[in-house]
Amino acid sequence: MSSYWYRVGHVTDQQALTGCTAIIFDQPAPAVVDVRGGAPGTRETTLLGPGQHGKVDAISLSGGSAFGLSTADGIMRYLGELGRGFPTAVRPVPLVPAAIIFDLAVGDPIHPDADWGYRAAREATYDNFEIGAIGAGTGATVAKLGGKPSPSGLGWGFADSLAGRVAALIVVNAVGDVVRSRDGAILRGAADPEGRGRTGAELMRDGARRIRPGENTTIGCVLVDGALDRYALQRAVIAAHDGLARCVHPAHTPFDGDTLFVVARDTGAPDPTTVASLCVAVTEAVESAVISLFED
Repeated sequence: MSSYWYRVGHVTDQQALTGCTAIIFDQPAPAVVDVRGGAPGTRETTLLGPGQHGKVDAISLSGGSAFGLSTADGIMRYLGELGRGFPTAVRPVPLVPAAIIFDLAVGDPIHPDADWGYRAAREATYDNFEIGAIGAGTGATVAKLGGKPSPSGLGWGFADSLAGRVAALIVVNAVGDVVRSRDGAILRGAADPEGRGRTGAELMRDGARRIRPGENTTIGCVLVDGALDRYALQRAVIAAHDGLARCVHPAHTPFDGDTLFVVARDTGAPDPTTVASLCVAVTEAVESAVISLFED
């Protein structure tokens, strides 16, 4: 039996250039979310706020813009058939927060729906760490400030911490450039329309190109193989966005809907040293997941 406590499944349509990803947890898992972009597409994120229930059965990530949020219905249906969900007097209700990217401008004009979500959940497996143009990342693109986006996808990154192993699944659909922080190398960058060699961040600063709002975003889920309380989870999700800002320039813009979840295997109360170790590892894992798509 796998030591992993989550399963990942994808539905990928290479003709339509869209897809969805289901992350299924073996048991209700403590989670938080942090939305930093100005144009997000989400569902059930209030559930993960202060004073709320804060445990989830699955996470849905999808293309298709707001249409893709319906994939969570299919994941709920799959979990309902297993008797999973929050107990009520009538029946268990599966809790499945969701986030989407805008990919309607590429491929055929169709979008993932509830049936896609059901298939992704049904086919989810342990040890599924494939990267590239798959699942929710199928139609993802980056470096759009030059006018011609570069293909992107879904990446994975890993790091160890005192709190446990950290895995980051990130779908990179950013308006900005992708930069490797350790040496400043631009792995995917915008082409300056005036030929002056400006980076994407410089093009945005100068207002060199008008960008349509709401058509870009980076979404993802950080999975911590350890026991965390709400404080540790919140610190970890802040660190996750730090990792994103290290390698996507610019990140968290009015044109992006950057949304990241952090989910722990169990509930616990780590000490401050452990939380600090976790935050460093989360930052490293998120950056690694993003640049995994662009390094040879």
